[in-house]
Order: sequence, then structure tokens, then C-alpha cells
Amino acid sequence: MTPLAPPAPVSRPPAPLLDAMPADEATRVRLGASPDSAPDLLQALAADPAVTVRAAVALNTAAPADADRLLARDRDERVRTLLARKLAALVPSLQASDRDRLQLHTLRVLTELVEDEAVRVRAAIADVLKDMPQAPRDLILRLAYDSAVPVSEPVIRLSPLLTTEDLLALLGAAPHSAAATAVAARTGLNETLSDAVAATPDSTAIRALLANRSAAIREATLDTLVTRAAERADWHAPLVRRPCLSPAAARALSDYVTTHLLDEMASRADLPADVTAELKRRLEQRRQGSAPPEPARAPNMDEAMAQARLLADRDELNETALLGALRRGEARMATALLAVAADVPASAVDRAATLRSAKALVSLVWRAGFSMQVAGPLQTLLARTPPAGVLRGGPGGTFPLAVDEMRWQIDFLMRMGR
Repeated sequence: MTPLAPPAPVSRPPAPLLDAMPADEATRVRLGASPDSAPDLLQALAADPAVTVRAAVALNTAAPADADRLLARDRDERVRTLLARKLAALVPSLQASDRDRLQLHTLRVLTELVEDEAVRVRAAIADVLKDMPQAPRDLILRLAYDSAVPVSEPVIRLSPLLTTEDLLALLGAAPHSAAATAVAARTGLNETLSDAVAATPDSTAIRALLANRSAAIREATLDTLVTRAAERADWHAPLVRRPCLSPAAARALSDYVTTHLLDEMASRADLPADVTAELKRRLEQRRQGSAPPEPARAPNMDEAMAQARLLADRDELNETALLGALRRGEARMATALLAVAADVPASAVDRAATLRSAKALVSLVWRAGFSMQVAGPLQTLLARTPPAGVLRGGPGGTFPLAVDEMRWQIDFLMRMGR
């Protein structure tokens, strides 16, 4: 955008004009609101001691540039708010031939008001420009990065001028806690942005993503969220109501959603017949009280390690057991199973997860004697790796790292704990 020229000094109306002002405030308000009032008169009224008069001028689209510039510095934020809303609403009405006027007057004053100390003023501009395709992009970006939620949230959620790159940058910068939720709620959210929201630790934003029926979510991303949702009851309903649900996701959800939601899922018309039959069978078991009881609580780390060692003693610590824990979203149990199978402390698995090291987790899978089939779900559950960042197997399910590299990764994890 072309830099704006410095604003011209605000000229004051001549003293005779000020002296000739009507004493009656109501009359001055009518004059200030009238589009037929002379520019010099409106400029004089912009400096009126009565706030109602200045407010009337602020709303008047015929007010001259000097009057608007004077009102942009008005001591009363209500006047500045009315002016901000008026000027923002003028943006789409300006024709191409009026662009010079836009940059020399309207845009300059709006830019000044976007930096106003009063949230109310900035929010008024955001409310008008939030979904306007003709809005100046520079102003939209300033509003989107505003630290006040009432200012930036509607712009992030609705502005058609924000690109995928803009929104990814906003997710990284996070001007406030509601930024990710605003991105997640955008209409027609693409898969790249859905992946980015799903990779955040913001459970409220992820719930908003799941509830956004227009959001495109990759099947792998949705399956990952289904795995994590075992411990997030507020995600269950939006997951069950997603427009597209894979058979694997439906089966996994049926393990932990309420009977009401299971009934709703079993009534979907888009699932394969065999999956629907299985869901209805599980639903009937619950209603008859024959379904297996759910555990009262997740085990702590010591209990999980004890269970993993017991499975190892019974020769039942295998990929099926680990995949089951991953599918149920049992992070502690998955950590314990991998640690016991790889013969490393649970802290080593935790370090790999904390470092978000895909290579370290893949190396632990190799040491445990498991296949790459479990490596992907492990990365998404323990390290919260987004689908695009998952380290996947080579041809035929081979490990993507050299043996020496995997040995080094494990040695590094062990040395970190000393």
C-alpha cells in the first residue's frame, strides 16, 4: 500500500462563525446532522462544547475532511466510535475515481482510529469491515492482530481478505486466546488450516473445528482427533455429527460416547451397512446392560507400567495391545506399553514425546520389535504431530531411518536421563 502523506493541519473555523452559533443545543444538533449544512458550519460544530452536537457531525457523511480529523481526536470515545463506524461504512461506496480521496482522507482517519486507545472505537471499525471484500487489506491485518478479542475475533472469523498464509501466521502469533477458535469457525476452512488448528493444544478451538460442518478435515486428522477425544467429552457430539465419518472412526467413537450419541451415530445413513449393524449391536448391549463396564478412571503412570509388565509376563504385549491403547487415546498406557516393550524407562518415551521427535519415537518402535503400523498413531497421540509432519514408513512398511540412526536416537534419549 502506498504510504499516506502526513495529515494536513486541522484548520479552525473563523471566530465570527463561532460567535454566530445558535445558543439552542437542539438547533445545533439539527445543523450538525444536516447534509445541507455548509462545510464551514460543520467544521465549527465539530468543535462544539456539547457532545451531542459533535456526535451529530460525526454521523454526517457530508462533514468535511477537517471536521472528521478534528473528531478523530475528540475527547469523548463515543464521538470517535460514531465517526469510526461512519468512515468504515463509506469504504464500499467509493468509486475507483475516488481512491485518492480514500487514501488522503477516509483511509488516513480510519488508520488513526484503528490505533485508538479505546477498544470500543476499534471494535466499531472491525464490526463494519469484518466481512467486507472491499475493505483495505492493511486495515484488516491491523484489526486481525489486535490484542482485544472484540476487535480481532470477528475479523479473523469472517474477513474474506485473509489468506491461508495470513491465518497460519495468526495461529502462530496468537494475539489472544480466542484467535485459534476464530480461525476454526471460518466458513469453508481448508484442510491445511484444519490440520494447523488440530495440531494446537487449544481444546476449545478443536471443538469449534469439529463443530464447523463446512470445514474440510482430512480423514487422518479426524482419526487422530477421535483417538484424543476419549478424554475430551465435549468433543464427542461434534465428532459424531461430522458430515463424513470413516468406519474406523465410528467404531472407535462407539467405545466411549454416551448411549444417546451412539444411538445418533447408529442412525447415520452414510456408514457402511456392516458398521451400522455393529453400532446397533453395541447400542442394544448397552441398553440391556450387557456391555462391558467402562473403567472408573485412567491409570497413573505407575499403574500403567505395572499393567504393561503384566501383559509382557503373559506374552500379551504386542502391537494389538498398543494399537488398542492408541485408538482409545490412552496416552499413559501407550507410553508404558512402548517403554516395557523397548526395555527403556517410561521417562525416555516421555522425553521423545516432549521433544516432539518423530525420529526418536520411530526408533523406540523399532527397538520394541513393532512395525511402522504403530509409529504413525504414536506420533500423533504422544507427540501431537500434525498429519503432514508424521514420519511414515518406506516401501513395504520398512523403517525410514538407518539402523545406526535409530540406535543413536535411543542412546540420546537414555543419555538425557542421566
